[in-house]
Parts: sequence; C-alpha cells; structure tokens
Amino acid sequence: MNATVEAYFALKLAGTSRDEPYMVHAREFVLSAGGIPRVRVFTKIWLALFGQWDWRAVPALPPELMFLPHWFPLNIYDFASWARATIVPMLIILTERPVCPIPENARLDELYPRGRKWTAYILPKPKNMLSWKGFFHAADSLLRSYDRVAISPLREAAYRAAERWILARQEADGSWAGIQPPWVYSLIALKLRGYPLDHPAMRKGIEGIEGAWSVEDEETFNPQACLSPVWDTALAMIALQDSGLPDGHPALVQAGRWLLREQVLTGGDWQVRAKGVEPGGWSFEFENDIYPDTDDTAAVLIALARTDLPKTHKALALQRGVRWLRGMQSANGGWGAFDKDNTRRIVNEIPFCDFGEVIDPPSEDVTAHAVEALSLSGEKKSNGNAVRYLRGEQRDDGSWFGRWGVNHIYGTGAVLPALAAAGEDMSRPYVRRAVSWLLARQNGDGGWGESCMSYVDPSTIGRGPSTASQTAWALLGLLAAAGDSCDGLVTAAVDRGAAYLVETQEEDGQWLEDEFTGTGFPGDFYIKYHLYRNYWPLMALGRFATRM
Repeated sequence: MNATVEAYFALKLAGTSRDEPYMVHAREFVLSAGGIPRVRVFTKIWLALFGQWDWRAVPALPPELMFLPHWFPLNIYDFASWARATIVPMLIILTERPVCPIPENARLDELYPRGRKWTAYILPKPKNMLSWKGFFHAADSLLRSYDRVAISPLREAAYRAAERWILARQEADGSWAGIQPPWVYSLIALKLRGYPLDHPAMRKGIEGIEGAWSVEDEETFNPQACLSPVWDTALAMIALQDSGLPDGHPALVQAGRWLLREQVLTGGDWQVRAKGVEPGGWSFEFENDIYPDTDDTAAVLIALARTDLPKTHKALALQRGVRWLRGMQSANGGWGAFDKDNTRRIVNEIPFCDFGEVIDPPSEDVTAHAVEALSLSGEKKSNGNAVRYLRGEQRDDGSWFGRWGVNHIYGTGAVLPALAAAGEDMSRPYVRRAVSWLLARQNGDGGWGESCMSYVDPSTIGRGPSTASQTAWALLGLLAAAGDSCDGLVTAAVDRGAAYLVETQEEDGQWLEDEFTGTGFPGDFYIKYHLYRNYWPLMALGRFATRM
C-alpha cells in the first residue's frame, strides 16, 4: 500500500497521466485498501512535504527531545542507530512543516475515497486507549498544544542542538549513518535551517547520493539503500579460505590490508551505553565511523585471524576488535548490531514509529557470529552467558530466528557453528532438535529455501524454493553439528545439499539467485546481497570437502 502510493505519486510528478492503464490499476488497489488515509506515517510525511496530506495528521515530535538526558525514557539514544539518525532531523522537519509546491496535474485528490474535503485529518485512535499506544496518542495532543506556545529561545536552542548533532555525524562520503533515509532527511532539515545548497555539508551530501551511492546507466538512475563492502570482503575472504586458498595468497593479503585500514578507532553513539569501552570495531560501509557494528566486526575478526599479515599490526587490530566486541555485549548475554542494551521497547508504541524496527535488541544471528569470532580468538571460557542466551532463544520447533537474514535457516545456520566453536557438546538434546528441524526442511531437490513471508506467516517458516545462500546456511549448520559423528541421516542430507550446489553452479563458477535473502526490517524491508549466492556456497562446499 505505502509503496504503491509513493510510486503512483512519483510517476505523476514525472508527468505520467492518471489515465494510463497501470495508473488506473494502481489507483483501484489503493482505493480498495482505504486510500491515502490508511498509509503509514512516513508515507504521509512525504505527501505532507508536497502538500498532499495535512500536517495536522502527522505525529508531533518536538525538537526539545534533544535535551532529554541519556537515562530518561524516550531520549534519542533509546532508539536504534538507524532510527535515531532519522528522528533527529525529523524533529526539525515535523516542527517546521514545510510544503513544496507541485504542478496541479500531480495532485493526489483521486486517492482519497471520501474526497480530500471530507477526510478527517486526525491520528488513528488505538483500539485500547488504556495502553502505552493510548497514552502516547493522548500525549500527541498535548505536544501539539505545546507547539503553539513553545518558548522561542528554548525552541531555537533545541533546533541548534539538533543541527549540531546532525553536522557532527556526517560521514566522509556525505552520508549519515551509512544508509539512505537519514541522509535524505538530514539534507532536508539542514535546508530548513537555512543552509544553502553550496554549503560544504549540503554539497557533499548531494554529491554523495548522486555519485558513489547510485547506479546509473542510459535508462535508469537507482540510488541504493546501503553499501556493504566490509561485510562482503570479510565473507568473501572466509569463503576463499574455506575453499583452500593459502593464507598468504595475494588476494587475501590485499583484502586483509584493506580491512585493517577500515578499522574504526574513533568514538560514536555506541559509547553512550558502552562506557569505558575503547573503539576497535568495523562498519558495514566504506564510510560509517559513527556506527561500527558487531556483526561486521565478528566477520572481520574471523577473516583476519586466518590471513597472513604483518604480525604486529594484525595482532593489535585483533586485540582492539576483540576488546570492543566483548564490551558491546548486552546484559542478557546477547549482542545487538549497533548498540549495547538498546532494549527499551516502549519507543515502539509512539505513533511516529510505524515504519519498521526502531530498537536494536540482541538477536540470535548477531550473537552467534560474535560467539564464533570470540571463540576462535581464544575466548571460549567467557562465552557462557552468550551460549545461555542462545539456548533461551531457541524456538519450540528447534530453530533460531534470523534477524538480519531470511530467516530461521539463517539463524539456525549461524547458531550451530557458533556452539561448535564455543566447545558446546553437539550431542545435547537441544542441538539435535535444531538438526532435526533442518533435516525436516530440506527440499526434494536437496536444497533449502525460505520465503521472506516467514516473518509474517509462521506456516512458511523454513519453507520456500531452494536458493544457493540458504542451502549453504543449512549445510554450515549441519556440518558444524555433525562433529565426528556418523549420523546416517545427517550425512545423507549433507551429501544431497552439497550435490544441489554442485549441480546448480553455472559454467562461469557463479550461482544464480533471484530471491532476496537479506533482511533489513523483518516484515517490512529486505536486502539483495548480490554476492550471497557465491561466497556462502563456497564456504559450505569448502567445509564439506575438508570433512570428506
């Protein structure tokens, strides 16, 4: 619904007639689903920016939120890094409420079932007003009243605080948080604060979107949501190492030297909750020094540990990385992606937060990668809390949820190798339940697959057309769980899974994979990692060959 309204509006802005057959078809769908009044908050914000929705029906977020201390509920550090970097510029935008004029023929009057004149421009009332959602719905009215009487010096000070926060977090490539949404909203917020387009921050931000972050050819201009060079490089190195490439091979050494240069040795927002922890992590992107993440750090540590690099430089980088990763462990034993103990779920109930995940609690897959990295770095004894966390998060069916990859095959395929690396007894009943779950989900062609629908429809968990990456994840889990045992069922399943990968490999050495198997926000947003189809199968086949 949201994507359809946004695409329809974009096409009208580009000059497309509302009478085109595909526009008629889209309009019928939108109206059948309740029209513009039923779209999410962020779609309404975009429509309001162009005068196609009333700002009165967009949740209020006053810029004075910047003054809440770190320990106070609903301060900006209660939000996940990606949400925080979006919300701070939004504090300016939602208070200033700008409107950009558009041509008359681009208006969206036809997407209002009752007509724009008769539409009730109010926030939808929660079903249960005696709940946190109900509380925040009532609080929204109070915030709107405050907006009308806000003390000018205090508001201006809040604007300046948000402005300074935004400017301090722009990256070298012009981005904010290394992702597209806060990048765009930060540029809008700075423009509202009077920054001209030729200001260095504005110019760098615009040039960054149009340059390195976009893919353009003669027919299309495609700005990407994010880039993943550190993640891809680390996993590609591990795949090549598993495939038998010598640790001193020039390709591995060159990639390893690049990763050493990418280590983040400066501070960031993570220090608010991880006090006293020295920097030493890695980020996902080329430039994202404010937000290194634990998942990338774990993958890099595994890759660097096996690569022949200058001993002193490598040892120092590994030491810093291990120390940082250990310092980012949350109180429950798990790891979130970007922050420590980012678990205050009350922020999910704010009317503004209907656009996906807004907190970054520990997850099974990230924790598994951290456990595996730390175990391979000689930290097995200190992983007890993490292993207990993983045992506690196992589903009744034996699987583990996948937060950043689709889905239970990813989670289970990550946890089993982590348990093996941590020295867990792989014959324990809870481990064998996970093995049984993987065996039961193998497809007739020998592979494994799982649809993105599994995040919203439990009946599809662990089920879907076989893919190269998901087959590899299942194999990695089974190979780790098999240990030295000679379980006939596991051996047969692994043989069939390896055969599937061998048989589906293309002549040029690659695998084809149309499906999206990366996750951004479960149930909302998915990512296409174009190298998943190659390096995960190489890992699985390499470890299979070693075992054979």
